[in-house]
Amino acid sequence: MSGEPRTKLNRLLRAWLQGTVAVSSWLEEQGAYQQLLYEYEKSGWIERIGQGAYIRAGDSVEWTGGLYAVQKHLKLLVHVAAKTALQMQGYAHFLPLGKGGVVTLFGTPGTRLPTWFRRYDWGVKLRYVTTKLFADAPDAGLTTKTLGAWDVTLSAPERAMLEVLHLVPGKEPFEGASLLMKGLTTLRPRLVQSLLEQCRSVKVKRLFMFLAESHNHAWVRKLDLSKVDFGKGKRMIVKGGRFDARYGITVPDIDFGIGETVPEL
Repeated sequence: MSGEPRTKLNRLLRAWLQGTVAVSSWLEEQGAYQQLLYEYEKSGWIERIGQGAYIRAGDSVEWTGGLYAVQKHLKLLVHVAAKTALQMQGYAHFLPLGKGGVVTLFGTPGTRLPTWFRRYDWGVKLRYVTTKLFADAPDAGLTTKTLGAWDVTLSAPERAMLEVLHLVPGKEPFEGASLLMKGLTTLRPRLVQSLLEQCRSVKVKRLFMFLAESHNHAWVRKLDLSKVDFGKGKRMIVKGGRFDARYGITVPDIDFGIGETVPEL
């Protein structure tokens, strides 16, 4: 390969962040149209991992590198969520985040993950959840995590914990959620307040506050719960548990090991 194709290839490789996937639309923006991509693939410079998705030849790409393309190239409203977001920010040291683990992603209703991302073997199990949990403020409580030369969007710990509780009890156990909440001693009350006011799930908000108060976190005292809509009626998280009159939920009967009584609302 020589001349203009080689020049375009060099320019492309300089713009292409190592460890990430590149999709056709982004590659075309760099001047690499379909015929050129075919030549680059034939010459062994790039590898196709699915329809419209490529990696640099010999590059080691993890699921985060694929998600980078989903977020930055395709502009899809998908983010690292729930327990995975907590793990990536060091809030779940007892949970390994490696090969064979479960990676949880949340997206807005109607947002589909591209086929190449769903089918490629990333070495992890992808769990993708579409939800209206923050339908009125989809970006609320989102942040970024730098991974070398690039970053991915993920939930801040405050939002991630709410997302964990969205998955209780069907996809996440109550006891595991309680253990996660126990470690969240430094949540930012201002952000927690905002998220509780914007969260659309009564079950999630009640569970969040029940666990936060059960673990006696200091930041709870800085919240104004009169501004939070906890809905009406009872919610059963599990059958045969104990009923918490304060938040109107039936939860597993476990010992939280606290000695302080929470005042009535």
